[in-house]
Amino acid sequence: MDREDRRGTLTAAPVAVGGRVPQAVAEPPGTRESGGSAGSAQRIAELEREVRELRRANETLKQYASKALELDVSPSERDGRFEGAAGYGQDPADPARRPAPGAGDGPARAPHPTAAEVEIRVLGPIEVAVGGRWVDLGTPKQRAALALLVSQVGQPVSIDVLAEALWDGRPPQSATTSLHAYIANLRRALEPHRAPRAPSTVLCTRGRSYLLDSRAVEVDAHRFGECATAGWRALDRGDPQRALYAFEAGLALWRGEAYAEVAARHVTPAAVRLEELRLSMIEGRCATLIAVGNHELAVPELVAFTQAHPLREYGCELLSLALYRAGRQANALSVLRDHQKTMVEDLGISPSPALQHLELEILRQAPELRGPGRVQ
Repeated sequence: MDREDRRGTLTAAPVAVGGRVPQAVAEPPGTRESGGSAGSAQRIAELEREVRELRRANETLKQYASKALELDVSPSERDGRFEGAAGYGQDPADPARRPAPGAGDGPARAPHPTAAEVEIRVLGPIEVAVGGRWVDLGTPKQRAALALLVSQVGQPVSIDVLAEALWDGRPPQSATTSLHAYIANLRRALEPHRAPRAPSTVLCTRGRSYLLDSRAVEVDAHRFGECATAGWRALDRGDPQRALYAFEAGLALWRGEAYAEVAARHVTPAAVRLEELRLSMIEGRCATLIAVGNHELAVPELVAFTQAHPLREYGCELLSLALYRAGRQANALSVLRDHQKTMVEDLGISPSPALQHLELEILRQAPELRGPGRVQ
């Protein structure tokens, strides 16, 4: 969903709260003839159509998420995993997906139950759980090597690229030997039950490259991207409650800066991409809160967000709208005018047409700005 679509979601007529129920199962009793063969056939046909539509939407969602994060994900590789908060699979806000304190080895936080044996977390310090147990990833360079492979999961990374990244462009003569040792140690950690000399199915060799198989691991960055896509899709089709579940589930995966321990420039693009998606998801969550009339909760979150990111116009727009819907018209206008002053003085540019239009709409108290909840 682009930004214009998001704005339309907020300023249109109030949206219904709660998940949609397929028409074939939502009709009240008595609307069809009981036992009628024609009614039964029509019901079956409608249910089959619903199933086909859900499958098509599910495949679109998975492909969209993979492209958004530049992942190598084919439809067959993700079967059985989170299908998105759009209602096609496990809800990302399901407590079963949340960590339970005190379980597992290592940190008090327990790994998420996943379809894959190996769970990797990079939305913060890198962590790995194998079979539900945390594993020791070894030295900082060894951890950095794994982080680089995770950032390119499903794609081969050459020995030369790894050496360049781990030694900041000045690899010693012993770099290749050390790198082979790091990979061997990581393989033992990721596949503790692999028989000696058996080929690795998680961290594979591809000529003079290594590849982390996307089918063998569950990465929190992937799950985060799926939650983001599912949230925007749910909001787009008028299901803000489901969107809110998805946004909150995705944001809950963050434990700090992505790839926090790794300074290698080869990981920077992935970290920057994830951070940008995180900021967009925060905006999406706040937009959803406003859409369901929870502007009182959205205001303090947006105040903190706009202070940390003063040049993000969509955050400013959301804060102004939330303030207006909370009955604080003067504050809403002040936010827009302070932002305009910052843009002119710091960057020498005018605010976007959307912000200028919102200011005029607030001044004339446009009815279309009203949403669910109270506006004084």
